Amino acid sequence: MGPVRREVWLLAALAGPAIATQVGTMLLGVVDTLMVARVSVESLSAAALGNAWTSMTLFCSMGIILGIDPIVSQAHGARDGARAALALQNGIVLALAVSVPVVLLFLSTGTVLLAIGQSPALAGLAHDYVMVQLPSVPSFLIYTALRQYLQGRTIVRPAMWVMLGANLVNVFANWVLIFGHLGFPALGLLGAGIASSVVRTALLFGLLGWIALARLHVGAWQPWSRAALARENLRRVLLLGLPIWGQLSLEVWAFAGSTLLAGYLGLEALAGHTIVLNLASLSFMMPLGIAIAASTRVGNLIGAGDPGGVRRASRVALGMGVGVMALAGGAFVLWRRELVMLYTGDAAVVAAATLILPIAAAFQVFDGTQVVACGILRGMGRTLPATLANLLGYWVLALPAGTALAFALGFGLAGIWWGLAAGLAVVAAALSHLVLRGRIPESVITGGP
Repeated sequence: MGPVRREVWLLAALAGPAIATQVGTMLLGVVDTLMVARVSVESLSAAALGNAWTSMTLFCSMGIILGIDPIVSQAHGARDGARAALALQNGIVLALAVSVPVVLLFLSTGTVLLAIGQSPALAGLAHDYVMVQLPSVPSFLIYTALRQYLQGRTIVRPAMWVMLGANLVNVFANWVLIFGHLGFPALGLLGAGIASSVVRTALLFGLLGWIALARLHVGAWQPWSRAALARENLRRVLLLGLPIWGQLSLEVWAFAGSTLLAGYLGLEALAGHTIVLNLASLSFMMPLGIAIAASTRVGNLIGAGDPGGVRRASRVALGMGVGVMALAGGAFVLWRRELVMLYTGDAAVVAAATLILPIAAAFQVFDGTQVVACGILRGMGRTLPATLANLLGYWVLALPAGTALAFALGFGLAGIWWGLAAGLAVVAAALSHLVLRGRIPESVITGGP
C-alpha cells in the first residue's frame, strides 16, 4: 500500500467514528425538536430560543477545552503519556472554571431574550427550559475534556458508542418527562430541558465508566498533583483554547445573524433558509469528522518528529474534505427539490429553498475546505489563524456582502447565501495556503504554541 493510500485509510479510520459521534450529537437536538413540537407551537418556539442561547454559551465555551487537543495528540505521538495525562487534568480544571461564567449566562437567559425583543411569555418559557439544564454544564465540559483526551490518542470509538447510548436515553427520557409516562407528570417543555440535563450527565459517566472498565487510561495517566493547577500549564491550554472559543463563537453568531437577516425577508424566506441551513449542517458533519481526524493525525506526526508525514496528512485530509463536500454539493444541485420536499410541501417555501440550494452547493465545498484546514492547524497548535480568518470571512465579508446583496441590490435570500459563500471562499483559500505553504511549527509540548 502506497503512503498516500495508507494515509487515506488512517484518516478514514479516525474520521468514521468521529462523524458518527457528531451526527449523534446533532440528532439529540433533532429528536428534542420533533418531540417538543408535539406539545405546542409556543413550546417549540421557546425551545428554539433556549437552544440558541445554550449554543452561544455552553457549546461555544467548549472551545476553551479543545485547547488540550494539540497537547494530547502531540504527546501521544512523542510517546509521552504523562504529558497527555497532565493535559487532561488541566482540561478538567478549566472545564470546572469555565462552568462558572456559563452558569451565570444561563441564569441571564430571560433577561437577554427580553432585551432583544422577545415576548415575555416566550422569554419566560425559554428561561425555565434553560434553568433545569444548569446541573449539566460542568458534566458536559468535563465530558468534552475526556473525549478530546481519547481522540488525541486515536481512541475514537468509545465516544461514538456512548453517544449512541445517549441518543437512546434521550428518546426515553423525553418520552417519560415530556408526555408523562411511567407515573411521571407530563412536564412538556420543562421535561425536555430535564431530559437534556440527564443526557449530558449520562455522557460524562458513560465515557468515564468506559475508560475505567476498559483501562483506556493505561499508559497515559499519572496521579493528580499541583501541576494540574500550575499557572503555566493552564496558561498554555488557554493560549490554545481561547482562539478556538473565538472561532466557534464567531461562526455560531454569524449563522444566527444570517437567520436574522432571512427573517426580515418574510416567513417563507426564513423557512427556506432554515431548511437549507439544516441540510448544510447535516452534510457538514462529514468534513468535521475529517477535520477531527486530521487534527489528531497531524498532532501525532508532529509529536513523532515526522514533518514529511505532516505535509502528506495535511494534503490528503484537505483532498478528502473537498471530495466529500463536492459530492454533497452535487446532491444539493441534482436533488434539490426532492431534498426540500422531505421537510415541507408548502410551494412558497419549496421555491425559496430550491433557489438557494445550488448556491449552498458552492458554499459546501468552501466550508468543507476551511473546517479541515482548521483541524490541521489545531493539530499543529496554531489556533489563532482560524479565529482571525473567521472574523474576516464572516463579519467583514460574508454578512456585510450578504446584507448588501439581499437588501440594497434586491437579490433577497440568494444574496445572503452568496455573501456566505464568498466569505467562506476567502477563509478556505487563506487557511489552505497557510496549511500547504506555511512552516510546520515545533511541538507545543516542547516549545511555544
